Amino acid sequence: MTTAGDLMVIRPRRLELPVWLIAVGLVLRWLWRGLWWCLRHPVAVGLVVAGVILYREFGRTGVIVPVVLAAAVSAVWRWRHESSWWTWCAGPILGRFRQLFVYRRAWREAMTLCGLTKVYDHRTVLPELLRVRSDQALDVLTICMVRGQTPEEFQKATANLAYAFGRRHARVYSERPDDPPIRSGYWALVLGAVDRLRFRDRPSVVYLVVVRTDALRTLVDPFDVPSVPDFTALPLARREDLRHWCLHLLATHVLIGGATRSGKGSVLWSLVRVLAGGVSSGLVRLWVIDPKGGMEFAMGRPLFARFACKSFEAMADLLDEAVAVMRERQARLAGAVRVHTPTEADPLVVVVIDEMAALTAYLQDVDLRKRIAGSLGLLLSQGAGVGVLVVAALQDPRKEVLPFRDLFPTRIALGLTEAAQVDLVLGDGARNRGALADQMPRWAKGVGYVILDGTPEPARVRFSYISDDHIRELAAEYPAPADAADILAQVGRETATEPARPPLPRQRRGPLLPDSLLNILDRDTDGGEPR
Repeated sequence: MTTAGDLMVIRPRRLELPVWLIAVGLVLRWLWRGLWWCLRHPVAVGLVVAGVILYREFGRTGVIVPVVLAAAVSAVWRWRHESSWWTWCAGPILGRFRQLFVYRRAWREAMTLCGLTKVYDHRTVLPELLRVRSDQALDVLTICMVRGQTPEEFQKATANLAYAFGRRHARVYSERPDDPPIRSGYWALVLGAVDRLRFRDRPSVVYLVVVRTDALRTLVDPFDVPSVPDFTALPLARREDLRHWCLHLLATHVLIGGATRSGKGSVLWSLVRVLAGGVSSGLVRLWVIDPKGGMEFAMGRPLFARFACKSFEAMADLLDEAVAVMRERQARLAGAVRVHTPTEADPLVVVVIDEMAALTAYLQDVDLRKRIAGSLGLLLSQGAGVGVLVVAALQDPRKEVLPFRDLFPTRIALGLTEAAQVDLVLGDGARNRGALADQMPRWAKGVGYVILDGTPEPARVRFSYISDDHIRELAAEYPAPADAADILAQVGRETATEPARPPLPRQRRGPLLPDSLLNILDRDTDGGEPR
């Protein structure tokens, strides 16, 4: 009998199932999992079924002969078209193998030690590895994040993840790193729908790109010189996935940051090389400033419409003349177009400046330095739309050295000396997203980080190596036209006059100091009376 104050323990009634029912449930559960696995892996299931049928019908010969024929077809396929062989044959097989025997074996340990696990309801919750795709150099891991995680958490642990899986380099992308293919033909409609499903927006998924084989260790040969350069896609470098990185030069300015001997010359000469076809045809005008006395660019002098290397006064005059060209085009194109289209009659003007800090920070003549800074500020803020572009290289990206650093939309970071300089060149948070430009090894000259179009994450590339012999051949084969320096004649064209604007009336204001203080300051030093 219970009385007031007694403690009562109430437990729910336990539901006891018979053993045979539990066994049937487990069997059905395993059968459903097996069926679901077969539905998710139809190729593997089909190969196993075909192998069993051939073995029962023809014995060992029925299995060996198809394997040998498949190996021969694969070898011929790779010999004839290696890229498609990797996409449709070797890549999926290698990716599945590495997913099972490399990443899954170390997945729990790697996620835990890298701090990417969460605890919920007294259970450790891991990010889920969905798929691994491989190619010649990379493994792309598709990862489903734990609820509440963000891609920034994975980006901060990029270096830890790379070394956790036994590699030196890795990247984390919040969106799929590759672009959807361009479809054509009869199946374009169906394949386009499949691509829209594959490349759909998936906010809960991140992509970890692990560099399995560093394709940037070897030198990159110079790219072919196009007769008509595509200003929206100029090939300058090789990416980690062995594809080309192309620069969108039209209507932008380019800033190249890198320490001494980091390969800034490779970037500049790679750009000059792909523009050489337009230089010889008159579509492009290169105005080059080399404050190092011509040590970098004097060898390619025939390519340049304007060249200044010794006199800082001449460099200031060149920038002033570029501003004059910009003003003339603004007056002529206003109301007609918003972005200049280069033609032989109205070419693209590219002002290339090496060691820009010599003009903006280290020049001793203060008046000349202010004059150069004023011209550069005008060109960077207004010149992109009218086809007067600036491509500049420097070693120190601090604001004290380059006050208008933020006016460069396109930036390239080569090897740098400090971790803080990475964010100064590529933008805030770039180093946390994987741009370790301050950790470049000694062999990595010409290796740098760029921002891919449409993605905030940086990509690692290596620019082509242009030797002295290549420069001499380029200057001899693609010289600038004889009248290339006469582009300033277009400034004399008829332009719209600036409308007269009456000055705005300004309200007269009194002195900023009170009358009592003014009387003290105005007192005569002799008699003490106000003057």
